[in-house]
Amino acid sequence: MEFVMKYGKENVSLNLNAENVLGTIEPNEQEGIGDPVEAIKAALANPTGSPKLREIAKTKKPNKVVIVVNDTTRPTPYNYMLPPLLEELEQADLKPDQIKFVVATGIHRGNTDKENREIFTDEIVDKYEFINHDSSGSDLISMGTLADGNEFKVNKHVAEAEIVITTGLIGLHYFAGFSGGRKSILPGVVSKDLITLNHARMTEPGAETGNYKTNPVHYIMMEAARKVGVDFIFNVVTNSKKEIVKVVAGELEQAWIEGADLCRQMNMVELKEQADVVIASAGGYPKDINIYQAQKALEHAAHAIKPGGTIMLLAECFEGFGEDVFEEWIREAKTLDCIFKRFDKGFQLGGHKAYAIASIIKDREVVLVSKMPKEDVEKLFFTYAVDIEEGLEYIAKKHGQDFKAWIMPEAGMVLPTKNS
Repeated sequence: MEFVMKYGKENVSLNLNAENVLGTIEPNEQEGIGDPVEAIKAALANPTGSPKLREIAKTKKPNKVVIVVNDTTRPTPYNYMLPPLLEELEQADLKPDQIKFVVATGIHRGNTDKENREIFTDEIVDKYEFINHDSSGSDLISMGTLADGNEFKVNKHVAEAEIVITTGLIGLHYFAGFSGGRKSILPGVVSKDLITLNHARMTEPGAETGNYKTNPVHYIMMEAARKVGVDFIFNVVTNSKKEIVKVVAGELEQAWIEGADLCRQMNMVELKEQADVVIASAGGYPKDINIYQAQKALEHAAHAIKPGGTIMLLAECFEGFGEDVFEEWIREAKTLDCIFKRFDKGFQLGGHKAYAIASIIKDREVVLVSKMPKEDVEKLFFTYAVDIEEGLEYIAKKHGQDFKAWIMPEAGMVLPTKNS
């Protein structure tokens, strides 16, 4: 049997005997919308729980409008999304010099000019100002405190805007429940200290994939977005082909919940049994740009495997580790226990990814097929394989020629859940 797996910007073939395959774990796919631009225009014309954006702008008559956009690690179809959105603002007589785009980097690196042009088009980049958020910058503005007592410091341009519009992609998130919506503000455009404090909630009850109703991380994120005064959100849900299947626009919470509920239906799949082996693709570029991003796929794959089992992860990781603190924790750890003890002593942003990976591999093995050097792969406490064939040889030696495997071509998008 041949399976096509995404790896970087290419596809690779996985060939297995039929007797080695339990089946594939894939999202409950929905077809992409035939005319995404018309669907976007329809959503903007009929927003959920909100006046139209052009009406908001005509009422407020702002001089400063900020559109918060995703960075390069989030494959958001801005080529379809932005022209109709900007047309709405033009209908309210807003000029390009009144509108700024702020890239919600969180603690990621900023977009390069080349990346902005690839994501947002030359025409838009030449016409509007794009600003990378810097979570450690000196131009953050305090907007008081949140309910948990933590200081709420926000990107200056967002804090001073008279209209704030957030855009993005709604998908599964391993402790915020879902991405999109409120996540554009926290962690997108706030201080590193606040991102750290909120991420530290990742081990609290309810902070888990697919949950927003009892999720403490979600609650604080939503409070932060309300405190900024987000006027309008504009998000999409996509399928594994990166096609838009739903557009949601309007009020911060109501519109986002429409998208999150569809995301749950599509991307949380009931599993009848776990396997000894899972072979998973992180989903290709940009989901496998580095191991920091590919960890999300690993988290999902772990739900499909028995204790003592083996995950073979296909993730190009041409940027290597992807975050300095994460890399430091990995390089300094002599054992997994070193990571657990360091995490218990005090939460550190970046280190939380090392903890998440260590939690997965404490009773499972990960074979990584990537472009990372062997010594770096082994520092992650993974097993190195130069390619799929070498990985399969290793699995067959460990589990026998008759091993049974689940195949996850889009592990970053789908979460296997226990059969109830």
